[in-house]
Amino acid sequence: MKYLVMVQGSQADYEAMNGDASERYPAWTEDDVQTMFAFMEKLNEALVRSGEMLDGQGLAEPARTRFVTAGADGRPVVSDAPYDRTETLIAGYWVLDCDSLDRVTEIAARIAQCPVPEGSPDYPVVIRPILESGRDI
Repeated sequence: MKYLVMVQGSQADYEAMNGDASERYPAWTEDDVQTMFAFMEKLNEALVRSGEMLDGQGLAEPARTRFVTAGADGRPVVSDAPYDRTETLIAGYWVLDCDSLDRVTEIAARIAQCPVPEGSPDYPVVIRPILESGRDI
């Protein structure tokens, strides 16, 4: 079965990774950032070797997000920041093909061990099965 596995973050998290601390978000050092990337690279390489990784990407900071809705007249309405700087959005994802929910949960537990500076917010790793067809709902 295919699964979408997601990690979350806020604009404040991205700012902290760039060295800008705030009340709930300690500043990351360059070593902290490199340690996180090395962890993710090693994890991704293992998932590619096992044949479970179909895709995976980190996403740009929330400040570069666009939200598109339909206006009353049916025309698109585009907004670039309808969220608070600490609101969490998807920060990265993997599309995995795993034999079972137990296996993808093992991988998510490994992702949750990604090193971050002490005092950083703790976000859950989210697992969502990908439907094979509309009948799977």
